[in-house]
Amino acid sequence: MASHRKPRVGILDSTTARRGAVGVGALALASATLLSSSTASADDEDTPEIEEQRDRAKSARERALAVRDEVDALYQEAGLATQEYNAAEEATEEQRERADAAMDEAAAATDRVNDARRTLGAYAAAQYRTGAGGMPDTAALLLAEDFRSFFATQHALERLGDAQQHALDDFADREAEAEEQRAAATAELAELESAEGELAQEKERVQEKLAEARTLLDQLTTEEQAELDELERLEREEAERLAEQARQEREEREARERAEREAEEAEREEAAREESDTPPPSADGGSEAGQADAAIAFAEAQLGKPYVWGATGPNSYDCSGLTQAAWREAGVEIPRVTFDQVTFGTPVTRDALRPGDLVFFYDDISHVGLYVGSGTMIHAPRPGDVVTYDSIDIMPWHSAIRPA
Repeated sequence: MASHRKPRVGILDSTTARRGAVGVGALALASATLLSSSTASADDEDTPEIEEQRDRAKSARERALAVRDEVDALYQEAGLATQEYNAAEEATEEQRERADAAMDEAAAATDRVNDARRTLGAYAAAQYRTGAGGMPDTAALLLAEDFRSFFATQHALERLGDAQQHALDDFADREAEAEEQRAAATAELAELESAEGELAQEKERVQEKLAEARTLLDQLTTEEQAELDELERLEREEAERLAEQARQEREEREARERAEREAEEAEREEAAREESDTPPPSADGGSEAGQADAAIAFAEAQLGKPYVWGATGPNSYDCSGLTQAAWREAGVEIPRVTFDQVTFGTPVTRDALRPGDLVFFYDDISHVGLYVGSGTMIHAPRPGDVVTYDSIDIMPWHSAIRPA
């Protein structure tokens, strides 16, 4: 959910240069952008006006990057809160299903009680037609507010025939069962109410963090925002360059694999001709690489769609919603939240990454992206942003897994 970038100290000596997201030359260009535009018509010597402009630009740059550090920290906290919200939402939905099932069972138990009551009513009607004066015992039972007190009346029980006794026992059993089911449904509903309360609290936590971040960004001056926009532009350009490199590498790999498959097929056909009584082995059509390519192709089709916390598509995504949807398209159902996704599949080291792997960030595992090669991932970064490419170096590394 969050922007998830490492802390920055300024463009000229930015950690972005160490991260490899933007080259040193590009950083120098970014840091000088406002200065050069304001002093292009002035002499090279440091006049007081030029010095003042430089100081103002430096101050704007430092302020912009300081705000971005604060905003990134808030987005990271919001990212964690979002994953906790997603987990709470899943738990609430499961609790709602249990509560609905308990209510259905309670209703069914009540129906069974009513069936037993109708059976007793039939006995009451028969007893009224053939019995002596007074209210029939069975009818008295049906009208009694407390049927147990009636059962406790030995006189009534002694007068019952076998069929009537069976009907009364059945009624008692079903009434007790119905009470148990009603109690269970009440307990499930109470747990559902509690889960919904927790869900509302998680939602409020996310919204508070996002509001704080928005307030900080709104406080930037025009010059500070321009500095921030320039750095973001350079980072996007570098990420796109790395993504193009990754695409080319995947295309080359696919071409190699296609040529290898064709060669293997030709060998199998030749072997089949030589030994016509031996059927050729079937080709391998369900490779892991094929599933990874399908996941990446899906993620690439989502580029430009907005980040929305808690969203799972098709029009918007949060970080784990995107990775889940991408691998679902490849035929692999992975869990919804980062806390569960990180334990799904085979762990891989950073230097063994392959396209399609899931890469996780921060100690709290609050962000995930889909690795596409060349040190690049596709991810849904944060509110106000869209599904995009980024370097995997822009956030504190946690781990990686291979879903298939």
